[in-house]
Parts: sequence; C-alpha cells; structure tokens
Amino acid sequence: MGFRAEALKHPDKPAIVMVESGETISYGELSDRADQYANLFRQQGLKAGDSMAFTLENCPEFFAICFGALRAGLYYTAISTYLTPVESRYIVEDCGAGIYICSAQFNTRAAELGKILSSEIRLFSLGGDIEGYLSLEDEVSTMPTEPVSDETKGQDLLYSSGTTGQPKGVKIELTGESPESMSETFEAVVQLYGYNADSVYLCPAPLYHAAPLRFTLAIFWLGGTAIVMQRFDAAAALEAIEKYRCTHSQWVPTMFVRMLKLPEAARQKHDVSSMRVAIHAAAPCPIPVKERMIEWWGPVIYEYYAGTEGSGFCAVASKEWLEHKGTVGRPLFGAVHIVDEDGNEMRAGQIGTIYFSGGTDFEYLNDPDKTLTAYNAEGWSTLGDIGFLDDEGYLYLTDRRSYMIISGGVNIYPQESEDVLVMHPRVVDAAVFGIPDEEMGEQVKAVIQLIDHADEGPAMAAELIAYCRDHLSSIKCPKSIDFIEAMPRQATGKLYKRLLQDQYYS
Repeated sequence: MGFRAEALKHPDKPAIVMVESGETISYGELSDRADQYANLFRQQGLKAGDSMAFTLENCPEFFAICFGALRAGLYYTAISTYLTPVESRYIVEDCGAGIYICSAQFNTRAAELGKILSSEIRLFSLGGDIEGYLSLEDEVSTMPTEPVSDETKGQDLLYSSGTTGQPKGVKIELTGESPESMSETFEAVVQLYGYNADSVYLCPAPLYHAAPLRFTLAIFWLGGTAIVMQRFDAAAALEAIEKYRCTHSQWVPTMFVRMLKLPEAARQKHDVSSMRVAIHAAAPCPIPVKERMIEWWGPVIYEYYAGTEGSGFCAVASKEWLEHKGTVGRPLFGAVHIVDEDGNEMRAGQIGTIYFSGGTDFEYLNDPDKTLTAYNAEGWSTLGDIGFLDDEGYLYLTDRRSYMIISGGVNIYPQESEDVLVMHPRVVDAAVFGIPDEEMGEQVKAVIQLIDHADEGPAMAAELIAYCRDHLSSIKCPKSIDFIEAMPRQATGKLYKRLLQDQYYS
C-alpha cells in the first residue's frame, strides 16, 4: 500500500479523471509531478515542518501539489476559492506559508492579495499570468522527477471556523514517517468503507474542504481511481456515476436534495447500481431526505460525524440508521462522552456537550486559549456540538456549535458578518444566524436594529447585503434581512440569539 508503490506498479493506470473535460492523469504522471513539486519546495528553501498554501479550483494539479508537500514533509493549507483577498491574507500569513500558489482563474483577487502579503512569501501562479507572481509551470518544469533526498511525511493544515469569528488552523504534529504510510485512524476509515484498488471514487465537492481532500487522497494510497467534478451538478453527477461505474462517493445533504428535486425521468435515466458506498457528512441530513435516498439508491448510504480536528469519528450504515433514525452513529475510534456544564459525564438520553477521548491530539494554530478550551480536565476534546447518546451508544446531535451556520455543507460563523454589519453607519446592532432552507439546509439570516427605524425597508436591506459582500465572501453574508426595534440583550450585553432564531423554526 502506498501512492509511490502504486505508481511504480501501475504507472499507466488512471489516477484522476476530470468529469467536465475528460482529462486523465495516470499514476506515473501524478507521481512524477509530485516529485517535481517536492523538489521545487526544497529549491525554494522550504524544509520539513515548514508551510505552504494555495488557492485552486478542482484540478489535477491540486493533487500533485498536495503530494509534493507530503513528500517534502510540509504542512499544506488549501484555501477556499470564495475568500476575499483580506480573508485569504489572514490564512496565508497565519499558517506561516513560505510559498503561496494561486490559480490564474482568480487573477484579480490574487493580484490584490499579492500586494498585501508579506514580501517574504514567494508567489506562484498556475494556468496563466498574475501580476506579481512567477509562473508555476515554468518553475516546476525544470525540477527532477526523483524523490527529494530527505523525504518525510507532511500533513494538511486546514482551517476550521472558530468561536473567535476568525478561522483557525487545525495543526496535527508531524510523525516523521514515510510519505507512503497512512495513519492507523484513516486506514480504519477506508477499510470501513471497503476502499481498494478497484474503487472508483466520485468527488463532487470542492477539494479545499477537509473530507473531500482527505478521502480523495486516500484513493491514491490504495490504487483506485478518482473521478473529480470541477463543480457539483445534480444531473452531471448521476451521469458520471453511470459512465465511470463509480463505486464510492461522498456528499453533503444539499446535494441529495438537488438530486431528489430532479424530474423523475432525469433521476431514473442513469444507472447508479455500481454505487456501493455513498458517504455523507458535514451537515445534518433531514430524515425524509435520507429515507428517500436509501429508497432510491438502496442501503448504500453511510453517514459519519467527525471534524477537521480528527479527535473522534462516529459512523452509521443504512440498516442501523433505519433502526435509529436521526443518529450519526457510534464511534469507530475514540469514545464518546456527554458532559454537563460542570464537567460531569451524563447518562444515556441526557443532552450535553459532546466530547471524545482516545482520538488524535491537535492544537489550534496560534491560539493556545482556543486549544485549551477544546479539552476538559480529563483530557477529552470537543468540537463544541451538543447531543446525547441512546442506551445502545448511538450519538444524536441536537444543536450547532455556538450557533454555527451550516449551509450546503459549508460552516459559516456568524460573528464575522455581524462585525461587518454593525460598522455600517446606520446600524446599531446586528444578529446573524441560520434559518431553515429546504435545499441548503440553512441559509444566512440577519436581524438588524437601525439608528432610525424610518430607514427600514427593502432598499436598506439590499444596501446592507451589498455592504457585507464588499467586505466578506458572499457565502458568509445574509441572503435576507429583517429589522427589529430593540435587540434582545442582557444587561451584560449577551444576546439572546435563540429568541430571534426560534421565530424562523416555528
């Protein structure tokens, strides 16, 4: 088992197939590119334990860069393609990147970002020219396809939104192992889902998210083939399953909703019988949606609950779920504990904060206080979610972490947009939270208290939404705005956000 071993054994086997273009990259080609990137990183002065970052659309080079960083012993950070230059700057500099790579597809934002980044960070463009950037293709083409002499295993350093409102890097200590090794934790996960050299894995989601990235990379360690979509389209995904006889896939509930909303003829047009394992995570899936997917695709729907932090992993198959509807499963590794506000472990059926013991240790980069609060006195760690266990040890989620909004599988922390909106000259106070959305799971909603109530109305709502989008990526901004005369706050300043949010869930 191992990516290099598979490349040596089956150099001509397809490793990646891009759905839209049909572009195919073999194992030999992908491995050679990875070695060239590892050599480029060394030539640019990055050593094991250093960091690099990139902003790329789903493309073959995404994987070559990741494997190059892995073979060079680097931390690598994939950044959302939706972020503004200021938001991207925070992540690039916070992760300590010595190199930043950006697709020319985002050249306007990249050029602006390049002007505000530290001059010590070396900038490279992929797929075209960007002002202030060197051509990545020109630089990497001169690199050898031999392994670097001091090859050691790197690690992703991905960012997860946190309670401070700024995203935080989840840093896992490097092991010093060979890049060919897979962690025991992830090996157990891929075994659970039956990944092997015959697997054909469909990736319909952005690769900058932890789950799509990690699961797709795992395919190459096992010798399977990754079928990658540049962007999700419900009909195209079904067509890809039939065309490539996909055996495995991973989704967010929004994608299930969009496929279920296709006309009956479109849904039945394609043969999806090759699908053996369709995994979903990242957001709660409405029970009726999951019931319909199992009815349509059969008992191949698998769910898990985990985080970028890797502190624990719960999983449930279709048969178990139908017997425990709403559960996110039982722990595959790590033990689950439900803890009250005083730190006491609670009995089955009692709701409290979810903690894991026995999982991977992690830290939030450059935020020791946040790291400290993720652990309790027992050394157990939490993602901040609320839930309960039943008598058989199945876990159920009952609340979001600190009112985190999950829209289409993307975590959105409302404080960022609240902080922007309150700076508008006509705004006194702002509350942002998620409200039900049939397709996306949740959508971003804002309730605003204005200085002058006479200004309330559709025109002001549109102005505030545009104002927010001038400062943040659109996915973080409210889709709609309502107005309120006085925000429900305690004398201490604490906002009773639940009183606002509950009105939209009744």
